[in-house]
Amino acid sequence: MRARSRIGNCLLAAGLWAGLGPAGAAQPPAAGAHLETFRSQRQLDKLVDAWSRLLAQRGVVAMSAAAIPAPPMAAPAPPESAGAVNPIDVSGAAANGNDSITNNQVQGVDEGDIVKRRGDFLIILRRGRLFSVRIGGDALQPVSRVDAYAPGSDPRGTWYDEMLVNNDTVVVIGYSYQRQATELGLFSLAADGTLHYRDTYYLRSNDYYDSRNYASRLIGNTLVFYTPLYLGGMREDRLIYPGLAARPQGDAEPVFRRLLPATAIYRADEGIDPLTDGVALHTVTRCELTGAAPRCTSTGVLGPRGRTFHVSRDAVYVWIAAGGKRQIGRVLRMPLDGGAVSALQVHGAPIDQLSFHEDAGGHLNVLVQSEGRGQGMWRSEWGAGQLALLRTPLSAFGTLQATTPDGAYRFLPPIAAGNRQNRFVGDWLLYGVAPYGWMRQAAGTPDPEPEPAYAVHYAQPNDPIRPLALGHWVQRIEAMGQDAVAVGPLKDDLVFSTIALGSDAAAPHGRFVAGSSRQSESRTHGFFYRRDDATHGVIGLPVLRETPPEPREAGASPSSATVLYLRNAALDLSRLGELAASPFRSVDDGCKASCVDWYGNARPIFIGPRVFALLGYELVEGRLADGNISERRRVNFTPSMK
Repeated sequence: MRARSRIGNCLLAAGLWAGLGPAGAAQPPAAGAHLETFRSQRQLDKLVDAWSRLLAQRGVVAMSAAAIPAPPMAAPAPPESAGAVNPIDVSGAAANGNDSITNNQVQGVDEGDIVKRRGDFLIILRRGRLFSVRIGGDALQPVSRVDAYAPGSDPRGTWYDEMLVNNDTVVVIGYSYQRQATELGLFSLAADGTLHYRDTYYLRSNDYYDSRNYASRLIGNTLVFYTPLYLGGMREDRLIYPGLAARPQGDAEPVFRRLLPATAIYRADEGIDPLTDGVALHTVTRCELTGAAPRCTSTGVLGPRGRTFHVSRDAVYVWIAAGGKRQIGRVLRMPLDGGAVSALQVHGAPIDQLSFHEDAGGHLNVLVQSEGRGQGMWRSEWGAGQLALLRTPLSAFGTLQATTPDGAYRFLPPIAAGNRQNRFVGDWLLYGVAPYGWMRQAAGTPDPEPEPAYAVHYAQPNDPIRPLALGHWVQRIEAMGQDAVAVGPLKDDLVFSTIALGSDAAAPHGRFVAGSSRQSESRTHGFFYRRDDATHGVIGLPVLRETPPEPREAGASPSSATVLYLRNAALDLSRLGELAASPFRSVDDGCKASCVDWYGNARPIFIGPRVFALLGYELVEGRLADGNISERRRVNFTPSMK
């Protein structure tokens, strides 16, 4: 309690957490309380027009919203009496025939990735193309290839980043800068593994790209997107509404059908300044994939900007900030069944989506930092300020006046500014830091000593916080069954430290040092843990290792990409081996879109007892025997330009 008081007093004195009231001062709102919606389109237009005039007076824009014509519509907006969106049943993840090979944050909430499994096939998204590889029946055989975009279309200016598989439908998610929309490409996977293009749809949005988070989720048969639409984000000073459009013919502009009437847009705009706070229509869109065409509905909240979001089994949480000097923001709870949106006043900002955990006891737990920049592009890598754990019952969410008392925040030991990492594993919150990747010590200056990480029993506020003296920096924290592993650099080496997590204890246990190595993938999807039993399993992680100073073939890379596999035996790690890419040679694959691997190109894959490594255009299968992994065979599916 003394440590908490000292840190808390420091925060309050600095004004970073101003506005926290005395413990227990705030009472949860009445059950069922939620945000209000706009009464009419006219009321919404009047507000946006006033904001536009204000921005124009400040020299931000030159025209009023009324002077800009409305975008074309395929049909008029739904009638104002339509009210809330139609609910979609997302109660649990329906069995859709998919076997997840993705390191998802929430069980039952699949995340878009570059490789998925469907039965006997792996589906791979690579540099603007889709590939299928047969793995069933002990096969390893490329089967099919198709462009990840519509036949005859110009894919330039579009990035195809993520893919999800629902039954026999493959969905490719990208962002089109030409269309200023999220692109949904639908493909069919036949029983023999061949891929066929079906159709393309556009969902109006601003750019979704983030260095840590993912644009899409799949819960049962429902595709879920969070897409912010900014005032001035597409056209100078008008508000853009979410809409869905089918692929137009030729170079014609998409004709969007508006998904959200004004009376279904919730209000979180109280007291915001459009210049300092920005304005965003925070939108959650759900698309049912069981029909020939996606059936989409949206929920929207108008408020200040903010892009950190987390998807649980029941809701999307969006963290928005009012900005200015108040340092007070709100977290929105947007139910996935289309129910009413509620909010809660909050302080600070999360590091990333991994800062959230909705527990089975009906609480939302969030690690916040006093100087967080939120997400979007590479903002998560720039964490700073003091830390606190917010723990609040979901019943506390309500109207814009719903607040969190001081007792809802537990102040935590500080860590340095830098590339902060955090993860909820079991009953624990773990967090640590690594220096910014581009920083280097001056010549002759000793490397700084790595800081400890910390373990917090998030549901037990009186339980002491455990420092974890790992002896290395932390770039990654992952679950390993009921325990955890932290991965990070120590000078030129990459260190894996296991962390034992019990009901009342958390402590480092073992470590493995990969010499002269570094991570080649920083996203969560680069890691996978195969659980064999309660205390045993296999870790897979792509790494880069400098090749020995010996002659190489012409065109070979100066560093070799590999997937490193480690055996976990009761938290003791040992090396199983590596599956490596072939020496790099310059090959013209005829790439037309997504020719930079923003989401990486390497993944460890476990299919039952079989072990694979996806390495660019190669899929390598390993043989695990006598405590070692060795290459069994490989296939190269580089597109032939003949």
